[in-house]
Parts: sequence; C-alpha cells; structure tokens
Amino acid sequence: MVEHRTFRIHGRVQGVFFRQSTQKKAQKLGLTGYVRNEPDDTVWIEAEGPTEALDALAQWCRKGPPAARVDRVDVQLGAVQHYADFKVQR
Repeated sequence: MVEHRTFRIHGRVQGVFFRQSTQKKAQKLGLTGYVRNEPDDTVWIEAEGPTEALDALAQWCRKGPPAARVDRVDVQLGAVQHYADFKVQR
C-alpha cells in the first residue's frame, strides 16, 4: 500500500547538502515526491511509498547528512499525490 507523508526538518539543515542527500536516500528506498528548503530555514519533504520505506526515511531524517544538526522532525500523513519520481525543488 502506498502512503504519503510530509516531513519538516528543523535545525542546521540548509547549506549542508540535506536536499541532495534526501533525494539519494529516497531514491534508494524507492520513494517518490520532493524535498525543498523553506524560508524559515527548515527542510520540507513530501514522500510516497511503502510504509517500511517511509519509516526508514523518517529514521534517516532524524540524523541527516554528516554536516547537518537535526533538532526536530515533524511528520504528518497526507493524501497520496502519485508523484512520478523524487526531485529536489529549488
């Protein structure tokens, strides 16, 4: 079953390759969706796929890439959008 989740990552998460690292991790997990930087210095992710893969992404987001400092990850369920792939939005 495909599930949709949104993630808002707080901390030092911009300028540390968080978006590119998220895209690589999501693609490895077979997820679709996108990741983008937000004006409030958080990172926003919308991801879709199997529950187990989304759980793995959530776990990865709590740590992020080596240069990141993640303070908090907010996760919410949402309506499936049927994304074709996983992209970095600029």
